[in-house]
Amino acid sequence: MFSAVDHTYMAQAIQLAEKGLYSSSPNPRVGCVIVRNDQVVGTGWHEKAGQPHAEINALNMASSTAKKATVYVTLEPCSHVGRTRPCTEALVRAGVARVVIAMKDPNPLVSSKLGMLFLEQSGIEVQAGLLETEAKALNPGFISRMCYQRPWVRIKVAASLDGKTALNNGVSQWITGLPARQDGHRWRARSCAILTGIGTVRSDDPQLTVRHVNTSRQPLKILVDSRLDISLGAKLLRNGRVVIFTATHNEEKRCHLNDLGVKVIELPGSNGEVDLMKMMQQLAKLEVNELLVEAGSKLNGAFIKASLVNELVVFLAPQLLGDSARGMLSLPELTDLDQKSILQIKDLRMLGQDIRIVAGFD
Repeated sequence: MFSAVDHTYMAQAIQLAEKGLYSSSPNPRVGCVIVRNDQVVGTGWHEKAGQPHAEINALNMASSTAKKATVYVTLEPCSHVGRTRPCTEALVRAGVARVVIAMKDPNPLVSSKLGMLFLEQSGIEVQAGLLETEAKALNPGFISRMCYQRPWVRIKVAASLDGKTALNNGVSQWITGLPARQDGHRWRARSCAILTGIGTVRSDDPQLTVRHVNTSRQPLKILVDSRLDISLGAKLLRNGRVVIFTATHNEEKRCHLNDLGVKVIELPGSNGEVDLMKMMQQLAKLEVNELLVEAGSKLNGAFIKASLVNELVVFLAPQLLGDSARGMLSLPELTDLDQKSILQIKDLRMLGQDIRIVAGFD
């Protein structure tokens, strides 16, 4: 169905899509290559919401040479009016002969294959499914938000080899080395939002910003604070957009936080804590594709117990901190090995002297 040449050009489109890893959210990461007479005449990728899509950038480069060309695009071209005009119309106007698509768009506005149908009805040959797995791997959060109305959730943890994240007195800086910490900021940069809990704010007073990676945007900062205990002087409130989820109604504190530009959302659960499932739905409405959780063992465990976690990103340092140190996850005791959680190792690599493991839940 697809030739070796098709694979080569789609692989180039995938590489172009990767350029939007830190900037395209909440839109998907998309790349496009236009080929005519075995020559690349146009390339493009989607950089930022509201700016031209990958196809438009590639068409602008190709100009008149796009006529009768083949277009390789990592995501089904849009056929609806959103922040920009439909890409399908632009492809038809350009007179392209063939469009090869890696993955169909999970967006409900086009998931009925309206984009492909429009192109086919306009006399353009359309094929889909080339390097689909690679294209989907670039956009897990967008797919999750479109299909399940919740973000793709990663828990990031830095720990010793015996699974400890801090001393019993709360001291945790630094367990891992600089290369691992820099890599942690790359995970922050690709995320739409970073989430932590009030316990981490009390002990570490984090900024929750991207600092070791060049990025055109800072992720949304999310705090889970069931009793709205946060100090108005906390560092995470100083810069950037902040949303606090709470289970408590405190109008005076809410007003003070609103004056700082902080949005407070009350989502009380049956246990007096924040309802995490409803929070995921709210984050999807806020167009959060990928959520990075950097929290303590209690909140990390709560996410896992609620089956809300897709991946763990664990940095392990060649250290031992002992039994009295704090652990990664607070999970209920098991009475049988059949109750264990099973994960699949997706990636394993060395970063300086530390090991990074990316593991996904089934």
